[in-house]
Amino acid sequence: MTATVSVPETVPNPLARLWRRELPHYPDTARRYLYLAIVVVTTVVLYYELYVQYAVATSIIQHYGMTFRDFVWISVIGNAVGAFASLVAGLADRWGRANLVVYGLLVASLLLVVGLPAAPNQTAYLVLFAAVSFVEGIVLVATPALIRDFSPQLGRATAMGYWTMGPVIGSLVVTSVTSATLDSATWQDELRYSGYAGLLVFVLALFGLRELSPRLRDQIMVTLRDRALVEARAAGIDPEQQRSGHWRQMMRLDVVGSAFAISVFLLFYFAAVGNFVVFFATTFGYTEQRANALANWYWAPNAVALVVVGLLSDRLRVRKPFMIVGALGCMAATAFFATRATQPTTGYYTFAALCAAVGVLSGVAYAPWMASFTETVEKHNPAATATGLAVWGWIIRIVVAVSAAFVPVVVTAVTPLVEHGTQVATAQAEAGPALAIVQAHPQLFAELAKYPPNAIPPTLLAQATQQVSPADLQTVAKAQPQLTVLQTYGTQVQQAAKDGPGQWQTWWWICFAGQAVFLPFVFTMTGRWSPRRAREDAEAHAAAVERELAAIAD
Repeated sequence: MTATVSVPETVPNPLARLWRRELPHYPDTARRYLYLAIVVVTTVVLYYELYVQYAVATSIIQHYGMTFRDFVWISVIGNAVGAFASLVAGLADRWGRANLVVYGLLVASLLLVVGLPAAPNQTAYLVLFAAVSFVEGIVLVATPALIRDFSPQLGRATAMGYWTMGPVIGSLVVTSVTSATLDSATWQDELRYSGYAGLLVFVLALFGLRELSPRLRDQIMVTLRDRALVEARAAGIDPEQQRSGHWRQMMRLDVVGSAFAISVFLLFYFAAVGNFVVFFATTFGYTEQRANALANWYWAPNAVALVVVGLLSDRLRVRKPFMIVGALGCMAATAFFATRATQPTTGYYTFAALCAAVGVLSGVAYAPWMASFTETVEKHNPAATATGLAVWGWIIRIVVAVSAAFVPVVVTAVTPLVEHGTQVATAQAEAGPALAIVQAHPQLFAELAKYPPNAIPPTLLAQATQQVSPADLQTVAKAQPQLTVLQTYGTQVQQAAKDGPGQWQTWWWICFAGQAVFLPFVFTMTGRWSPRRAREDAEAHAAAVERELAAIAD
């Protein structure tokens, strides 16, 4: 016989339930899955809203007359704002998680529907994108905290695999929608589509999402069989006492170090989100649609791997072997990708296969890492889950901001290619005949260029007509604007096109180095290496739970 101690709470009226979302008891399986599903769907749509601007980056740059560096700094500032929002979200241990998620999604969606598409200038766009990033920084912490609350440790990797599908499927939705609609839609339309999706999911979360009371969530649950014990203990827990010293408890190598390690491990992922369109457009001449379609080969396999590996990790009860195997495999695939980045003959499907390989192998490492990280935080203080995730959220957003800032520093060629590449290509196509005439008589046209068209000295004009026909002179005159573009930017763009592949290759090797840094920090985290030892731990825990329940019943 077991005893369950209820925590008396006032049942809120229907309107109050839109704010008061705490559950006094651990939910049954069906409702628990419902809450987990709402969190995952909310995460998907939020990252759809955050990432959609990168899929239409070239269109936004041209619309506002930005330089590529301007656009990069929008991303840098947005991620920096998101980093400090993640620290604010550490207070979710005090404020709760669900309301931060629900109403944060509402704010972000309205910004995508009525704010960003109507931004009158570059500065306004920057401010509004920073606001979206602020919301994302909060939700980045609050959503995995909810996932942790509703998933015991022996189901944690699977649950975190589903949660991690949020950013990944968000990226997949971005590339799928834009590759299918950009022919008939503007970049403003693409932003609005994401905002409309967000408003629909907001309604679902507004009425459907709940969270555990602090007394319940501030405990460690290893399996669902711990439910009776967790509820029995709840009445004797003082949430205020549990919350003291959170930040100090999280300043440890196994928390801070592993958060930094996973952040640099994901450098390739961040590059795929923010720079795949630019990389493939400037290096291989892909359109926005084609580059986004290629990125689908990364997102879809990654999403599948996250869930499958999460299930395997929970079945075997270990995390670390998956992290090591995934990281080593990811390094091999990234290295091969880097070697092909300088080869203009590399085909679309070669890149597709490499993207799929990196996606699968990074998923092998990441879902078990998320589970292990939350379990490492629980080891120090289960009531400090949001605080630990806030540390991770701050670090990962800072790494994203710094990496975004350094892309144009390492890949200097991307700036002239993005800003003037299309302009130069158009000028070359339109001024082809005139360019051939000029190149055949370079000294003559260099001398003619010193004078306005109506002020050429008669002697020089007579000399010109002796070398070139009047029709050719007229052809050159009509193409003068295009020739000016070629004279101003042609050499710069040509050199950038030559240097770009090698510079991008350097960045891919930096991503490889980040994956290597990840490896030693795996050894600092909690958890077993051996499935046998992990199974023995689970059996010992189950026996301890039965003894404690028996003691409570007596």
